[in-house]
Amino acid sequence: MMRIVADKGKCEGLGMCESMADDYFEVDEDDELVQVLVDTPPETDRAHVFAAVQACPVLALTLEG
Repeated sequence: MMRIVADKGKCEGLGMCESMADDYFEVDEDDELVQVLVDTPPETDRAHVFAAVQACPVLALTLEG
């Protein structure tokens, strides 16, 4: 099963992930860092989530599994 991992140490809160997949990512208004809303998306959303992860310009997101 695929799992989304966010490295908040790298995150700059640019929101590319959220703009591409807002069911899975949200930039928190308080700390301005990514929040993973669903860390184990279904296989049917793999391409969608992969594209959002790849869009992160600071490489703060990865997929495991």
